[in-house]
Formats: sequence, structure tokens, C-alpha cells
Amino acid sequence: MSGVFQATARAVNRGATALITSPQWGRIVGLGLTTIRYTGRRSGRNVELPVGYRRKGGDILIGVAMPDGKKWWRNFTGDGAPLTILLAGVERPGHAVATRDARGRVTVTVRLDG
Repeated sequence: MSGVFQATARAVNRGATALITSPQWGRIVGLGLTTIRYTGRRSGRNVELPVGYRRKGGDILIGVAMPDGKKWWRNFTGDGAPLTILLAGVERPGHAVATRDARGRVTVTVRLDG
């Protein structure tokens, strides 16, 4: 069953990424969704994922729904890691750090470079 779930998730992610980056729909969809790109710590692979986000001051917060069933956010534990994030149609470099609160919720906080 895990293989079916992963295949479905990949298809949904591809569709969401296409909407986010499309000239016609990107401005509307991009108000709460964006894509991030990073290099996997273990795999060394380049990864692109659509994520929901919100701004808090100068930070960008990415909430991770059902974090125990996902692995991508673990690339940003500890001291965190670099990534790029698409904002208003422009890829911006930043540094992301994942934290888990006492209730088990995970947030990835992005600080943009420069």
C-alpha cells in the first residue's frame, strides 16, 4: 500500500507544482502555496516539493501536516540546511530549520538570505 500512496503523492505534487509555477494560476495559487528546492542530506538528490506557507515577520513558516509520515522535513533538523523557495515568481535562497513543539507539531522556519 505504501507504494500506491507514494505514487499518488508524487502525482499530486507534480500537479500542485505545475499550478504554482504556471503564469496563469501561479499568482493566485502562490498566495499560500509555493515550492521549495533542496539537496537531500543522505541521498544527495535535488528535491522539489510544493508546500503550504505563511509569513511571520521576516520568516517564512512551513507547517508539516502528519510529520511522522513524512521524511523531507528531517533534512532541516539540527542546524538546518540551505534551500530555495519560490516567492512571487522568484526563487530566493534561504536557510531552513525544522522544529517540533511539545504537541508534536513540526514547523520548518525559513530565513531568506540577504
